[in-house]
Amino acid sequence: PGWHIECSAMSRKYLGQPFDIHTGGIDHIPVHHNNEIAQSEAAYDQPLANYWMHNAFLNMGGEKMAKSSGGFITIDSLKEKMLSPLSYRYWLLTAHYRSPINFSYEAIQAAQNALIKLMTALSEQPTGGAVNAGYKDRFTDFINDDLDLPKALALTWDLMKDDAISAADKRATVLDFDKVFGLNLADFKATAEDDAPAEVIALAEAREIARKEKDWIKADALRKEISERGFEVKDMEGEFKITHKNQ
Repeated sequence: PGWHIECSAMSRKYLGQPFDIHTGGIDHIPVHHNNEIAQSEAAYDQPLANYWMHNAFLNMGGEKMAKSSGGFITIDSLKEKMLSPLSYRYWLLTAHYRSPINFSYEAIQAAQNALIKLMTALSEQPTGGAVNAGYKDRFTDFINDDLDLPKALALTWDLMKDDAISAADKRATVLDFDKVFGLNLADFKATAEDDAPAEVIALAEAREIARKEKDWIKADALRKEISERGFEVKDMEGEFKITHKNQ
């Protein structure tokens, strides 16, 4: 039994039986999850879980991303390409969890551009608004429909373009959506002169590492990327400061 029995034992101890949602990859359906069900239900005469959600593979070059094969991307891999981990998360939200998805750095870059656009637009909206009930209901319907995050994300952009909704209400509603998305949109502030978006801070931190490693070519490339986003990095003793280019 091995790992099959340990999963049944741990879930029973920490979650009880039945627990609500059991997740895992589609490759666990034919053997591992069937073993869990058989032994848990035989032992306690009740269902193991109320819902089973199986995600499709994240593919690289036609093969699934797997630690065992060595074909996987790390967070550091993204940072080396000047890509934010939150951009990777945004990219994952664009595909349904039961649909296979093909990794490429170009796709993550496109997701990062979209995320920056959303962050920037939100930063320009006033605070003090209220969550729009109509959009919240539609969002909830999509989430409750087998976790349809791609439609929920598309709805977010529909909301941002809706002239019938006030700017403050747009901001409040999107930040409410972000309780599910987990993109940390509320942490994005660009109102103060020395504030900078999370994406720019990540680029500046990567540049600082490159400078310490004396990788001047990479450091210059990162400075240029930061400049193209409307900010400058000022090097100080042992630290750096990010300012708007017009400061």
